[in-house]
Amino acid sequence: MKRILLVRHGQTEWNADRRLQGQTDIPLNDRGRDQARALAGMIRGMKPDVVATSDLMRARETAALLGFPDARCEPLLREQRLGVWEGRTIASVQQETPQHYIDWRAGSFAPEGGDLWADFRARVQTALHIVLEQADKTALLVCHGGVIRALLDAALDLSPSRIIPVGPASVTILAYPQGHARLEAFNVAAAPDLDAPD
Repeated sequence: MKRILLVRHGQTEWNADRRLQGQTDIPLNDRGRDQARALAGMIRGMKPDVVATSDLMRARETAALLGFPDARCEPLLREQRLGVWEGRTIASVQQETPQHYIDWRAGSFAPEGGDLWADFRARVQTALHIVLEQADKTALLVCHGGVIRALLDAALDLSPSRIIPVGPASVTILAYPQGHARLEAFNVAAAPDLDAPD
């Protein structure tokens, strides 16, 4: 049986400020580095035989702190592009256009210059198929909260409107016992964050 370990990168300053990052290349902050180190033992214990990471700095740094500094960079695992929303606080977007924010979280709206959900979902699904073909038993993907929501949508038909944001430095696990995905774990972390930023 194959397993896919989906790890969201550790916290950044923009996460702490509840700013939308999208594809803006922000590094981890000190707390994010500590979060990744705290998760490292659990991830190494699952012995992934294939490791891929988003090419954005926060994911690459998380992969290195998990013990995989040579993880293959995979641009298909980049976060959803958020266009004019990148760098804005969630609160400011919710105040200015509350319905647009709700619709974006549900996958039915894209801000100007941002990725449509269907295109984003298709991109990360391609990455998932590549990794499934390469993995013997367990694959680790170090990526982003939106990527994890899109993969759960693609693998389980779990709409993004029905998924809370996973916390920084958390792991979500998909298993493929007979070729079909099954959710084995969601948002598991050394210190779970149930109010994580997007």
